[in-house]
Amino acid sequence: SDAATASAAESVPDRSQRTLTAEVQIAVPVAEDAAEVHALIAACPPLDGNSLYANLIQCTHFAQSCAVARSGGKVVGWISGHRLPADRSTYFLWQVAVHPQARGTGLARRMLADILARADQSGIVQMQTSITRTNEASWALFQSIAGWLSAPCGKSPGFTESGISGGRTTPSSSSPSALLR
Repeated sequence: SDAATASAAESVPDRSQRTLTAEVQIAVPVAEDAAEVHALIAACPPLDGNSLYANLIQCTHFAQSCAVARSGGKVVGWISGHRLPADRSTYFLWQVAVHPQARGTGLARRMLADILARADQSGIVQMQTSITRTNEASWALFQSIAGWLSAPCGKSPGFTESGISGGRTTPSSSSPSALLR
């Protein structure tokens, strides 16, 4: 009915007016981006943080399969990923971080499109990621990406808590995940 439709419409956040104050540039990361990437990830719960050194390695050794987005000189977006060593036609998307002010603008999809358009990524025919059961934003993003690419989105068991921790107690952020292909 009209009342139900109005109620549902009111619960959907209006992101149509959300814009960044400056144009966003997407680029291959460099070593100097690592500290800002590290800080962005820390500001984006429920993402698991990595060491600053791990982010430095991503920004250098894996730079061609990662993307950094800047607006007004500040890092507002980050995607890390890599080709699977045993299957070079599969891109494993490790982490997506978007600053709260840049959310809802399509930035994650733009960064991924930038990565997939690079010559170093030619031949990729499949994407894979793992998402914890409780990370609703990531579930929505990957379902959106599957639709954008007109690709199926399959789910299978991923890493278990015991597999991640070797049976030891782990932080809740390392909860069991599903593998998406």
